[in-house]
Amino acid sequence: MKKIIFIRHGRAEDQAPEISDFERSLTIKGKVISRLMARKLIEIEKSSGIIISSPAFRALETAIIFAKEFGVDPEKIIIKSNLYYKMNIKYLFEILSAVGEDIESVFLFGHNPSFTEIADRLCKGGCEFLPKCGIAGISFNLNRWTEIKLSTGKMEYFLKPEKML
Repeated sequence: MKKIIFIRHGRAEDQAPEISDFERSLTIKGKVISRLMARKLIEIEKSSGIIISSPAFRALETAIIFAKEFGVDPEKIIIKSNLYYKMNIKYLFEILSAVGEDIESVFLFGHNPSFTEIADRLCKGGCEFLPKCGIAGISFNLNRWTEIKLSTGKMEYFLKPEKML
């Protein structure tokens, strides 16, 4: 079985002329909720598999928080620029084709609207809107990452941070 876990970055600073969208950091509340969501995810997923993040600072910060909660060295986070610049289903399949078959799960940290759209296209029953720091765990009853196709995944869980604070 293969599993893709989509994790949208936590709440970030508002956009300002002095700082680019790429450089925006998580707010304090965004960091706290990210940590709480990571702990909630640990109750479901005992291992993080591999962690792949957008290079945008808010996504990478979120990935680092989750990695630390899972006991993974943040240096092992794989950064893929297209998770920020041009994420789409085709690029997801390229990412997955490079993942070793011995890896059972991939944690992806990135952005909307692409994460909601891709998760929706992968699941048989679709996927609702992924809020900030929301988590969608999708499983595939397959042995190879390259066998994943549209509308073949099963939504195992959908976690929202709405009542975390």
